[in-house]
Order: sequence, then structure tokens, then C-alpha cells
Amino acid sequence: MNKPQSPSQSTSSEHQKVRFVDIDADQAGQRVDNFLVTFLKGVPKSRVYRILRKGEVRVNKGRVKPEYKLKAGDQIRVPPIRQAEAPVAAKPSQSLTHTLENAILYEDKSLLIINKPSGLAVHGGSGVNLGLIEALRQIRPQDRYLELVHRLDRDTSGCVMVARKRSMLRYLQDLLRRGNKRDINKTYHALVQGSWPNRRQKVDAPLRKSESPGGGRIVRVDLSGKPSLTLFKVLRRFRDCTLVEARPITGRTHQIRVHAQSVGCSLVGDDKYGDDDFARQMKTKGIGRLCLHAAKLEVRLPDQDQMLVVEAPLDAGLANAIDRLESA
Repeated sequence: MNKPQSPSQSTSSEHQKVRFVDIDADQAGQRVDNFLVTFLKGVPKSRVYRILRKGEVRVNKGRVKPEYKLKAGDQIRVPPIRQAEAPVAAKPSQSLTHTLENAILYEDKSLLIINKPSGLAVHGGSGVNLGLIEALRQIRPQDRYLELVHRLDRDTSGCVMVARKRSMLRYLQDLLRRGNKRDINKTYHALVQGSWPNRRQKVDAPLRKSESPGGGRIVRVDLSGKPSLTLFKVLRRFRDCTLVEARPITGRTHQIRVHAQSVGCSLVGDDKYGDDDFARQMKTKGIGRLCLHAAKLEVRLPDQDQMLVVEAPLDAGLANAIDRLESA
């Protein structure tokens, strides 16, 4: 069975030949235009739609419309088309390779769950040469398919799901969209400035995303924003800060960070929503990063009655630094 060849593995001369691609069960179900956009990396979408419209793409020797849903066993004829040369990917260092190999919390034939270290972006781009997904693809060349199911901010650590099959990607992203807590739950641990009020067991405040003056994303509590709900629980109290558990019921950008800020207890080390003076003070105590960690993931996998529960340990350096803080 022919498998899609990545542009990085194809020569420019091969791009000038007709290619035939056999669709397997895992690739089935997607629209032919979406498949081609991914398969023909570096080719503008307008060009993809042009070759579909002109009938240069054939499925089982017949013309198809862009919205045609591929089926297992379909054969796609892809016409000669020049693709941009794929940039040479940065190589993960030996240290990063070792870290990620030891960060796998769960693995089966369809799914990886990784304990992402703080400081590593989940994907490259915007000045980042190498992210988690690009590193994993190089470390695990035997995996033909690896895609992020969801994202964590660069400085947030903890559980990240990576699909090893397209069917698992679709399934998990559908769970996340529906937000049914009987099927998927995320639990975070956060160290926040000050004393978290006991009465604040939830923050129900709409959030609105906009562009900051510097061009980045900024999120604020705003009545015109999207409904957003986070449940909080105090885990430990220290003299100057509090370790809390945060369970986001909705999944908005920077939700935990902004909801904590709205209570007057911004996250330690948060360079966007936090207190810079307090951050400098905490650095002297060995805490110099955003203190947000995706500590636990509960998910119901296909055809499973029991929820899969995966817990990610906090890195030893930060855990020890927190333990050394003075108790309240």
C-alpha cells in the first residue's frame, strides 16, 4: 500500500510526477481538499482548489468535489505539482531527547501522553525553531503520524496528548469541543501570589481575547467575552503565596491565569498577568518560572468503560523549591 510521502523525503524531480495515494482506514473520513492541503505542503490552498476544480485530482479515476469524504480503499491521483522545499528541521539536543524519552506518561497504539517540560513550546513557529511535536517526530521516526491534540503555553508544564492516529485525534478533539466532564477532565496545580480566599471555590467570569500593544495576545475579564468557569481548591498555604488546584470547566486562552489574577492572586512567574516585583522576590527562592502545571488528565478512551487517569509529577527542582517555602 502506498503511503503519503512527506515533502522532506521527496526530491524536486519526484514532485513533477503523477502520484497515486491509497487511503487507509485511519485517513478515511476527511475531506479530499483538507487531505491535499496537508499532503501538498508548501502548495498554496488556491492552487489545491484549482487542480480539484479542473479535475486534475482524481479519486478512483473519477472527478470529485472538494467536500468529498475519503473512504478506506480510495486511490487518489495527485497531478505533478511543484512544492516548496521543506526547511531543514532543527535537531533536538541529546539532553532534550533524553528528557522527552523519559517524559512519556502513557502510550498505546493510538496515543501518547507527555509530561511537557516548562520552556518548551508545543510546536515551532514565531521565532521557535523546535517545539515538542517537531522534536517527537524526529525522536520517533517509526511513528508515521504524530499530531498535537491540544496545546499548553510554552511556560506551562505537564500533560499533553499527542495522537498517533488520525482517528484518535478526531475523537479526542471532539471530546474537548463538547466539554463533557464525564469523558475528559484536566486538573492543574498553580502557585499564586498572596492568600487565596477560602470562599473563592470557583471563578465564573467571561473572558475576552484581544491584541496587546506589543502585538501579542492579551485576555481580560470582560462582560462581552465568552463564558468561562474555573473551579479552585486550596492545596497548601505559605506565608506569601498559596498552592491551588484549578479545574477549567471551559477551555479559554489563559483562563486559569486571568481568573486567578481577577481574584487578586496572580500566578507566580506570570510575565503577562503577574507582579514583576514579586516574581523577582520568588527567583531568590529558586522559583523562576510560570508556576502552572497540568498535573492530571482523566479521559475516556474509545470503547473503554473506565476513565484513563494519568498524573504528571512536577519537576524536582520546582517541587523542592516550593517545599522550602515558609508555611503560613
